[in-house]
Amino acid sequence: MPIIDVRQLRKHYRVAEKRPGLRGTLEHLVQRRHRDVPAVQGVSFQIEPGEMVGFLGPNGAGKTTTLKMLTGLIHPSGGSVQVAGCVPFQRQERFLQQITLVMGNRQQLIWDLPALDSFRVNAAVYGIDDSTAEHRIAELAEMLELGSELRRPVRKLSLGQRMKAELLAALLHRPAVLFLDEPTLGLDVNAQARVREFLADYNRRTGATVLLTSHDMGDITALCPRVLLIHQGRLFHDGSLERLTQELAPHRQVRLELQQLQPAGCFEAYGLVDEHQGHHVRLRIPRQQLTEQVAALLSRFEVSDLEVADPPIDELIGGLFRREAGR
Repeated sequence: MPIIDVRQLRKHYRVAEKRPGLRGTLEHLVQRRHRDVPAVQGVSFQIEPGEMVGFLGPNGAGKTTTLKMLTGLIHPSGGSVQVAGCVPFQRQERFLQQITLVMGNRQQLIWDLPALDSFRVNAAVYGIDDSTAEHRIAELAEMLELGSELRRPVRKLSLGQRMKAELLAALLHRPAVLFLDEPTLGLDVNAQARVREFLADYNRRTGATVLLTSHDMGDITALCPRVLLIHQGRLFHDGSLERLTQELAPHRQVRLELQQLQPAGCFEAYGLVDEHQGHHVRLRIPRQQLTEQVAALLSRFEVSDLEVADPPIDELIGGLFRREAGR
């Protein structure tokens, strides 16, 4: 049974329209005009327990609105959704005990108090006894590499330390489902890597289900074998990230560093030449021909360095969204 079951989920917002100027303001006071703005339009998907799934889309695509409906913060306009066997907008206690929502641009920690105090408040809210709370705090702090920082006021923590403390606070009640909205927003490269490692480790240890939205494709490629793609409120892809990459990029990039200069045009028989400058050559070779062509290159040319890679995933996904917008 899926732990998240979404069927034809919709959300429309009713907004007032006002013409500019004094006349428009007076008309707006006397008789308001409204229009419906669709934010999510018939989204359906299922997520099994323990899955880590990426939820991708450009700004305004409907990602955060969908997350808010899945966590019960807003009521859907239509369709149905169940999370951990509960209807989210009913906000039942057994539902709230099983989920958590972490937003990279929001915080739940009390700014002027040590993070430990916020953890104790959370433990009291969820009815966790002192002994269990202390054990969980110590366990999560070790996983997150947090020590004395927890006794300092939150305002004195670095952004990376605050984000890790936010994760600890959100996971104190051992939720079965994690909704993460830009959890590495604004973090430096090292802090991003630590948060990703922690989330992967937490998923392995607890079997928690994770639905992750992020504009940083490093988060998605590091954590999510499966991705959902949404554009203008409509889901248009649900499947393997690896398979999607292969479909979007039927070629692999091959970079060569040559020991000797070679004449122009001598690499065209091996693939599409993107660059040939001095000792440096960059080719695109069809995936099914890669082994054969690389072997042929190595047998013919003296190569000092060779690198085979996929095109950058963020470029591939960005191009897919641009094509979807042009339809």
